[in-house]
Amino acid sequence: MEKLWLKSYPPGVPAEIDVDAYRSIGDMFEQSCRQFGDREAYVNMGKAITYGELDRLSAHFGAYLQHELKLPRGARVALMMPNLLQYPIAMYGALRAGYTVVNCNPLYTSRELEHQLTDAGAEAIVIVENFAHTLQHALPHSGVKHVIVTELGDMLGALKGTLVNLVVKHVKKMVPAWSLPGHVRFKATLAAGARHALTPVDVGHDDIAYLQYTGGTTGVAKGAVLTHRNIIANLQQAHAWIKPFLSDGGEIIITALPLYHIFSLTANCLTFFKIGATNVLITNPRDIPGFVKELAKVRFTAITGVNTLFNALLHHPDFAGLDFSRLHITLGGGMAVQQAVAERWLAVTGKPLIEAYGLTETSPAVTINPLDLTEFNHAIGLPVPSTEISIRDEEGREVAIGKPGELCVKGPQVMRGYWHRDEETARVMTADGYLRTGDIATVDEAGFVRIVDRKKDMILVSGFNVYPNEVEDVVAAHPGVLEVAAVGVPSEHSGEAVKIFVVRKDKALTQEALVAYCRENLTGYKVPHLVEFRDELPKTNVGKILRRALRDESPA
Repeated sequence: MEKLWLKSYPPGVPAEIDVDAYRSIGDMFEQSCRQFGDREAYVNMGKAITYGELDRLSAHFGAYLQHELKLPRGARVALMMPNLLQYPIAMYGALRAGYTVVNCNPLYTSRELEHQLTDAGAEAIVIVENFAHTLQHALPHSGVKHVIVTELGDMLGALKGTLVNLVVKHVKKMVPAWSLPGHVRFKATLAAGARHALTPVDVGHDDIAYLQYTGGTTGVAKGAVLTHRNIIANLQQAHAWIKPFLSDGGEIIITALPLYHIFSLTANCLTFFKIGATNVLITNPRDIPGFVKELAKVRFTAITGVNTLFNALLHHPDFAGLDFSRLHITLGGGMAVQQAVAERWLAVTGKPLIEAYGLTETSPAVTINPLDLTEFNHAIGLPVPSTEISIRDEEGREVAIGKPGELCVKGPQVMRGYWHRDEETARVMTADGYLRTGDIATVDEAGFVRIVDRKKDMILVSGFNVYPNEVEDVVAAHPGVLEVAAVGVPSEHSGEAVKIFVVRKDKALTQEALVAYCRENLTGYKVPHLVEFRDELPKTNVGKILRRALRDESPA
C-alpha cells in the first residue's frame, strides 16, 4: 500500500527511524544513565531513584544473576510484581546481564502462572510476596530453580519501607500465608551482587529481550518473542513521534498502567527513559482517590492509560482541581477511546486525549494519532515511521482505500514469532511478511486508520486481552457443565465484559457457584461478568458453536 499517511505526519516526524542507533536495550539504558545521571528516573510512593542509582542497583542485580546464581546467557528471568521500584532494577539488571525477561501478571492464578513459567522455561523469578502463595502452588511443576521474594516497601528506605510492609501485612492483611523454601530476599541479592562486577555481555539485535505472553485461538497463552531489535525499533518509532513535542530531561510521566503490560513497558518505561524523563509509578491505580492524591503532588507533563482509567479519573470530584498547566501529552491505548471520555478529558484538562493502537506482537505501537490533534477523530491514528500496513480481504488481496479489510502490519517492531509455536506463528504471518492483526479496519485518503470490527473473538476488558477458549476451557472443566461459550459484551466500566452461555449437566448448578469456580482458576478480569443458562447453544452444521450469533443476541 502506498504510504498515504506520510503527508499527514506532524512537522518534525520522520518517515523512517534508525534502528541501529543502539545495539541493545542495555546500550540505550547505559547511554541515558550517563547523560541524565543525577535526574530522578523512577518515583514510587514518594521515594525516588536517580538514573545513576538505577545504573548501580541494576548492575548489582545483574551481577547476582551472573555470579551467584550462575545463570547461562539467554536464561529466562520472570518478574511478577505491580509498579514498584524493584521492577526497573530487576528488569534492566536482567537485560544488561544477557538474560530474557518474562513478564508475569501478579493477578495470575496458580494454573496460569505454572503454564507461563513452564512454557517459557524460566529459571528464576522475582515476585512480590503479596502473590508468593500463588507461586507456592505453581512452583513444583514449573521448572523454576531460583525464587527471589521482595516486599512492597523494600526500596522505600528503612523507616518508610518498614512502615509500609507492616501496614500491608498486619493492618490491611494483604499478604496471604506462603512458603517457598530456599527463597532469597531481593535486598539480599543486591548486597550479594555488589560484591561482584557485572560481566559485560555482547547483546545484539537478534537476542531475545522479552517473552511477552498473550492469548491465542487455542486458548493457551503463548509468548511473543520480542528481540532487542523489535523493542529498540518501537521505542525509536515512539520517540520520533513525540520528539517535536517534548524536551529531553524535562518530562514527568505518570505510569499507572502496569509495567508488565507491553504498552506501559515500551511507551513509559523505555521510551521516556531514553529522553531522561521521570516515571512516577502508581502501584495501585484502582484506588482512584489515592491515585488523584498522588497526581496532586506533581506537575506532570504526560500520562498514558486506557479509556476506563481516564473515565474513572474524570468521575472523581477532586480530579478537575489538579494542576494541568504542564500537561501536554495524554495517550490512550490498550482499548478503544470513547468519544465521550475524550471530549470530557479535553474539557477538564484543556488537553486532547490522543488514541494509539498496538499489539503485543508489535512491541506494541502500530499507529498513533498526531499529538497536535485538537479534537476526537474516531481514528487509531497514522502508522508510525518505518511501518507498512495493508488492508486485505479474506483471500489476502489488498482492498481499495476506504473499504474494510483485515489490518496487516510489517515493520522492524513486529515480533520474531511465538515461542516454540511455529504453527501459531505461521497462522498470523503472511507469505510476504505481514502480521495479521485480526482487526477489521479502513484507511482513508489522508492515511488515518479506523477499526470497524474485530475479526477474532478476543474480548478486551480494560485493555487486557481475554480469549474465549481459555475461559471456556476452565468453565467446561466444572463437573456441572455440559457446554459453554464465552463472548464479549459491552460494559460501561471496562469497555467489554465476559459473558458465558452454559448448558448445564447438573441442573442444580447456580451462577454464583460457577463464578466462584472461575475466580479460583482465572485472573479477575477474565472471570465471567454474566452467566446465561440455556438448553442448547447455536452451532454450525459441523457442530462448531457460533459465538458470533450469541454475541449478536446479547443486548448492547
